[in-house]
Amino acid sequence: MHFLSSIIEDYIQDHSENEPKLLKALSRETHLKVIQPRMITGHFQGRVLSLLSKIIGPLNILEIGTYTGYSALCLAEGLRKDGQLHTIDVNEELTGFQRKYFDQSNFGPQIIQHTGDALKIIPTLDMTFDLVFIDAEKKEYPKYFEAAIKKTRSGGIILSDNVLWSGKVVEPVKDKDKTTKILLEYNRMLKEDPRIETVLLPIRDGLTLSRVL
Repeated sequence: MHFLSSIIEDYIQDHSENEPKLLKALSRETHLKVIQPRMITGHFQGRVLSLLSKIIGPLNILEIGTYTGYSALCLAEGLRKDGQLHTIDVNEELTGFQRKYFDQSNFGPQIIQHTGDALKIIPTLDMTFDLVFIDAEKKEYPKYFEAAIKKTRSGGIILSDNVLWSGKVVEPVKDKDKTTKILLEYNRMLKEDPRIETVLLPIRDGLTLSRVL
């Protein structure tokens, strides 16, 4: 997942916005208590998400893949006062963990949790989104994107995480590696989709920014 030297990564982090205390506590508890803590967004990428959200000033945000809630809190920092963030995750065991930190933040009432299959939940959300963050089951990325773009306004932004997949996208792909094959197809699809303009950023494990035309 790390494509730069640890020295450069530390320098980048040290010269970016500080990590808020609440998110630092969330990260610490995630690493202590939750399986696969490496899945957490983390300090630097979290500040990127926060700044992008503040630049966009979204009324409605859709997040596909909540995990322990770190990225949701970062994205919520840019919400308008009357805005909402709808976050979807399939793991009901983490709902209470997420809500504990959501309610300690300034955005608790604005963050709406959904548990279940995002592909079934997204069509039921009666609103248009200004910002979407996709960070869930990688094999479903193409389907998530199609569901999300139907709900995203013209000029809205769709972010896709982990699109470099620990560098596997530029290595020989093993026959049984279905996830990498799907991500390769997904990255190609975003590049060629006439409905969006796209740039792939080498942030952490790869973050694609797509603007809906």
